[in-house]
Amino acid sequence: MELPRKWYNILPDLPKPLPPLRDPRGAEDEFSRIELLLKVLPQKLIWQENTVERWVPIPDEVLEAYKEIGRPTPLYRARRLEKLLDTPARIYFKYEGATPTGSHKINTAIPQAYYAKEEGVEGLTTETGAGQWGTALALAGAMYEMPVKVFMVKSSFYQKPYRKVIMRLYGADVTPSPSEETEYGRKVLKENPDHPGSLGVAMSEAIEYALKRNWRYGVGSVLNFVILHQTIIGLEAMKQMEEIGEDPDVLVACIGGGSNFGGLIYPFMGQELQRSKNPKDKRRRYIGVTPSEVPKFSKGKYEYDFADSAGLLPQIKMHTLGHEFVPPPIYAGGLRYHGVAPSISLLYEEGWIEMKEYDQKECFEAGQLFAKAEGIVPAPETNHAIKAVIDLALEAKKKNEEMVILFNFSGHGLLDLSNYEKVLGL
Repeated sequence: MELPRKWYNILPDLPKPLPPLRDPRGAEDEFSRIELLLKVLPQKLIWQENTVERWVPIPDEVLEAYKEIGRPTPLYRARRLEKLLDTPARIYFKYEGATPTGSHKINTAIPQAYYAKEEGVEGLTTETGAGQWGTALALAGAMYEMPVKVFMVKSSFYQKPYRKVIMRLYGADVTPSPSEETEYGRKVLKENPDHPGSLGVAMSEAIEYALKRNWRYGVGSVLNFVILHQTIIGLEAMKQMEEIGEDPDVLVACIGGGSNFGGLIYPFMGQELQRSKNPKDKRRRYIGVTPSEVPKFSKGKYEYDFADSAGLLPQIKMHTLGHEFVPPPIYAGGLRYHGVAPSISLLYEEGWIEMKEYDQKECFEAGQLFAKAEGIVPAPETNHAIKAVIDLALEAKKKNEEMVILFNFSGHGLLDLSNYEKVLGL
């Protein structure tokens, strides 16, 4: 299959415009948070963040890099899982675990590193939870010969030791967060020496580190341009489903910040939004899945909040548990972020998206069932989507209704086997 040559941008098709960034300033601020954002991101990404063009061309160099890392990724049918569940549902999954880094994150890491290199940037910093994003940016940095500094959430740093190994194999410098390497990290540790870390804290450390060196900051999720890059997943999946004569009734993905959810689902949803802005007219269901331990939809608020814990970046309007929220150290480290992408939050508010929450144990059990049926070990994050898919398939069985389910298999879990061992007592 030929690769799509443009990314899809959902912003012009949203039911309402996104609320603008907010920049609450105090007397102690040296410069505005919006100015800071402009300092830490490549200019091309700033343009992509705000453009209302529906289709954004993918640079030829990025397309070549996509091919090198194995795009297009496979679309599989989970026939053995269907048989195990005895369901009339047909289950398909887009296997993003097929990339060298084992997850979808490389889809945005490559263009971010490419645009930074174009601007002559000397290095990149970022945060990472479970390690998939840090691994992706580490490889992208190696591809474009740039040093990468990763602040990894402390609980995940010790839960998933081989993640830091692979990042270091790619040449990245990896530090558990909160750390002694930044002013903000030292402040957090002074207040709580046993702080388990959070994506918000690690994000603040990475931004501070980038500012002091005039490097650029790599964004793993939440912002519009990240989801834009990830739509390569859904665009490929649409072509692949068309080729086999199928059309999904339900699309499912887990949600941390929202990039793998939007990446699969936005191209499909965009088709419907272009026909009607009324969610009652949609013919598909779009389901996001989050951990019950980080209940940003059921217990969070739709309001302006900081993207990072230190409040360095502008506020964005999103579903959030608050930027000071410290999530429990669940193994699905990529789903521990306190907020959700503004576009996903708006679409949820407008009735286009359904949300489900599951706890860690039942998600790992779903992952084990999938592994037994299909032979592929899912990442803890992906297990959340699989749990929802299993429930949907059993619902179809109960009603004796055919249903075509498509979900994003956002990453494999071969570096998470010790987590399976601890949760399931294997």
